[in-house]
Amino acid sequence: MDPSGVIGKLYGARTTPHMYIVDTKGILVYKGAIDDKPTSWGKIDAGTKNYVLDALSELMAGNRITHAATQPYGCSVKYGS
Repeated sequence: MDPSGVIGKLYGARTTPHMYIVDTKGILVYKGAIDDKPTSWGKIDAGTKNYVLDALSELMAGNRITHAATQPYGCSVKYGS
C-alpha cells in the first residue's frame, strides 16, 4: 500500500497495475505491464506472454531480461497531491 503516493511517484507509476521488479541489489530491472493482453481481465489464453513471470525467470537464471520495460495498461493512478 502506498496511500501517500510517495513510492508510486518515485517509480513513475502511471497505471494500476504497473508492475516493477527490483533485484537483490536494489536495482529496478523491470517496469511495465503484467502481460501482453490488456483486454484479458482474468482470462489468460495460451498465447499470452507474461512479462513479469518471464522477467523473474530470466533474473533467477542470471540472464539479461529480454523485455526490461513494456507499456503498462489499466486505470490511471490518481495521486492526492
